[in-house]
Amino acid sequence: MNSKILILSAAMLGVLAPVASAQQGTVNGAAGGAVTGAIVGGPVGAAVGGVVGAIAGTAIDPPPQRVVSYVEQAPIPADPVVIHERIAIGQPIPPSVMLTPVPEAPQYTYAIVNQQRVIVDPQTRTVVQIVR
Repeated sequence: MNSKILILSAAMLGVLAPVASAQQGTVNGAAGGAVTGAIVGGPVGAAVGGVVGAIAGTAIDPPPQRVVSYVEQAPIPADPVVIHERIAIGQPIPPSVMLTPVPEAPQYTYAIVNQQRVIVDPQTRTVVQIVR
């Protein structure tokens, strides 16, 4: 049984390795999650752990300081946006919130919600960082 787990873990790492240069945080999260999941839950645990780890790995990578600085200096809108949902890193921002692109880094958008500045991945609408 242990040899199956080891082989499956090695196979998962082999499949994910080519992506490493493009999405380092995602790969590290997926690989770590797959290995942990395999140890705890066998082959099914490896698959689930890889997916969960990939999501966590993506959320961990902070945006560059130039993006944070841009969002810190952005003017507060005249009509403040207030939502009832809790804002948290790794959680999606509601579709009703309008996201503003960061001009020098199109892979990031931001919003000022509940008097908090948040940096968001525009593809998934996931909060990447809450600027304090």
